[in-house]
Amino acid sequence: MFTVAFTVTIAGAAEYKLGSPDGRLTSEINVGDSLTFTLSNEHQSILSPSTIAMEWMNGTVWGADMKVKKVQRSSVDEVILSPLYKKSQVRDKYNRLVLTTTAGFSIEFRMYDDGMAYRFVSSLSEEYTVKNEKAVYRLSQNFETWAPYVRDRKKRKDATREQQFWNDMQNLYTYLPLKDFDEKNLLFTPILVNLEYGEKLCIAEADVEDYPGMYLATDSCRPQLRGVFAPYPKSVVQGGHNDLEHLVTSRYPYIAKINAPRTFPWRTFIVTRRDGELVENDMVYRLAAPSRVTDRSWIKPGKVAWEWWNDWGLYGVDFKAGINTETYKYYIDFASENGIEYVILDEGWATKGKCDLLDVVPEIDLQAIVDHGRRKGVDIILWAGYLAMELNLEKVVSHYADMGIKGFKIDFLNRDDQEMIDFMYRTAEVCAAHKMLVDFHGCPKPTGMQRTYPNVINYEAVFGLEQLKWSKPDVDMVSYDVLLPYIRMVAGPMDYTQGAMRNSVKGGYFPNRSNPMSQGTRCHQLAEYVVFDSPLNMLCDSPSNYMREQECIRFISQIPTVWDDTFVLDGKVGEYIVVARRRGDNWYIGALGNWDTRELKVRLPDDCIGKRIEIFSDGVNAHRAAQDYRRTSEVLEQNEIVVRLAPGGGWAACISSPE
Repeated sequence: MFTVAFTVTIAGAAEYKLGSPDGRLTSEINVGDSLTFTLSNEHQSILSPSTIAMEWMNGTVWGADMKVKKVQRSSVDEVILSPLYKKSQVRDKYNRLVLTTTAGFSIEFRMYDDGMAYRFVSSLSEEYTVKNEKAVYRLSQNFETWAPYVRDRKKRKDATREQQFWNDMQNLYTYLPLKDFDEKNLLFTPILVNLEYGEKLCIAEADVEDYPGMYLATDSCRPQLRGVFAPYPKSVVQGGHNDLEHLVTSRYPYIAKINAPRTFPWRTFIVTRRDGELVENDMVYRLAAPSRVTDRSWIKPGKVAWEWWNDWGLYGVDFKAGINTETYKYYIDFASENGIEYVILDEGWATKGKCDLLDVVPEIDLQAIVDHGRRKGVDIILWAGYLAMELNLEKVVSHYADMGIKGFKIDFLNRDDQEMIDFMYRTAEVCAAHKMLVDFHGCPKPTGMQRTYPNVINYEAVFGLEQLKWSKPDVDMVSYDVLLPYIRMVAGPMDYTQGAMRNSVKGGYFPNRSNPMSQGTRCHQLAEYVVFDSPLNMLCDSPSNYMREQECIRFISQIPTVWDDTFVLDGKVGEYIVVARRRGDNWYIGALGNWDTRELKVRLPDDCIGKRIEIFSDGVNAHRAAQDYRRTSEVLEQNEIVVRLAPGGGWAACISSPE
């Protein structure tokens, strides 16, 4: 059933109303001199009339003086199978309004119980160029907002707009009233708006294919956000990190080239009543294009023994550790002994400075490493710079697929203009054809490609644990960790690369590139394997350190990376979170806290009673020795449990049938 779904026509203008299936959310879409929409719930106006349009180089503006020739309304309620996701099934239930115009385009709105989305749809066949897309989102009040500023690659304080388009989408969150943000510094999505009555608005985008990603700019005079898009590159030069990037030196006066009928990206507005709904939300996944990979049986999620974060930091071995065959065979042996599916060869295995992934350094016998992994049941993933992939994509992928490599971690994209988004989709398609996984790093935030190409198994676009190799002591990663699940994770999975065995209490952290540490307790690190969405999940520390911590490595290695169900049992943005995830008959519970000591009474899923629970909790001295933890095991006689978190603490548990 639709709610308030009538149309009003006044003096040449038309107003269309659209409600959510449960009637909680409503929108008024107004067509006239301009195209605007609103968003409200039962408590408050969220978006005042917000103007949207698409501007073409030929002077045409979609959304100005728009003439509607057809109005379509429908309701959908179906189930999407999602076997490589945080839940095995996703319900896709919404009311839909499509306004078809006389100018060769439509505008589609969908209203869900948990938010709304819109997109433009073109029926034109000729080539044309998008000069700009207008997206002005007017908040009804000057709400406080969590948002990440763009941080350009050279971390300049006064970066120009063009310099800001060169970024890796890795930054901490700023919390301010919307008008107080620096209007010269772009924001990247998702962002989170703190509404009244404990409700939240999360602004994101979905299904960004063959089109640039959207940044947001603020306005010091009014509480609004304006979409900003990187123009299409005109000329590039080789440069950046080890000459593995294309640096844009000039751009065309348009943002996208179009040559066929198509849909454009979804702009999404998620509205929640409780904070945990942000973590459970599936809006971006629902709106992405369905899978183009017919046979997904070869796509294997799992964990990765990773050497770069720990600086190839082996000890107690009888060979010189580093980028060489012996070291990688050792990592493979460690992975095999602990049930870890992959080992990654990060930067250094290919000759530096040549931008040639077929030129392997003499210290590495790649075939011998692959063969050793095959005997041990461990697969290999290779790190690759963006430009080295782009210059020789098909040959590189086919060559290493034939060798037995199972995927690439592709780094230093650092742009999200149309050209770079096109590279990501082409890479996903080529790798899928050769049954190869892709883990994008130094990349745009996810917008649903992991549904369209499920072999795109993870993304970075997060201020992850690698930052603690070099960040200043005043960086607060613990507080960031209890913002991430509610904001960045709404967009999709993230390769945060947790698992540190050197842990620090508040004030104890200092940067160290060769012997890095985390902030917060040991259990904070363990719980991140449950709390964070990450189908391909790194173990960042050295095998030598893990082998001294057998209880911890055993627990980490058993935690799945994709799930049948995901629920948030308790949580508050920026303070704490308790997540429950189910895989088969087993439940895994993870809790993270900020720097406050906390005690929570948590109700577990009903089917946990009578099962055995193994708990890793902060030790009594974790506030002064972050590595201190306690492991306990018991059979659950009730489904309520007390979770105690030390400052920067964590709590993790596995609930399984008694042996």
